[in-house]
Amino acid sequence: MRPVSIIWFERLFLLSIALALVSSVVQYDALLAQIQSDPAFARMGWGGGFLIGVLALSALIPLLLWYFIARRASNLAKWLLVALIVVGLFFVNFDFATMWAPGNLASILVTLMQIAAVALLFRPDARAWLGSSGDRHVAP
Repeated sequence: MRPVSIIWFERLFLLSIALALVSSVVQYDALLAQIQSDPAFARMGWGGGFLIGVLALSALIPLLLWYFIARRASNLAKWLLVALIVVGLFFVNFDFATMWAPGNLASILVTLMQIAAVALLFRPDARAWLGSSGDRHVAP
């Protein structure tokens, strides 16, 4: 049986991914306009398909890490997720003048949810489970 910290990690992390996807769908037109207005992307002809691919990949990587952490007790996946979140902190817009825009607020909320979820992985029950050599394969 999975520890409570892992269950709460799973809930919070999946909720953060869902919020990020909803935010991306709501902001799709603005994101597409931003790509199309960039001369480098315009020369390559990248548009809607490229954006959908980036959004899909942006959801797939965290989902894979979630699976390996919450369902396969992978300590390596935990540290990869920690590294991705730390790198992601450099891309969050903390500019007070623009941070109140809905897209920026959603981004900050997603980041805070992911930090809270990852913090749960460092609780004693989660650390013991992730470091255990016991049954790591958990049915959904």
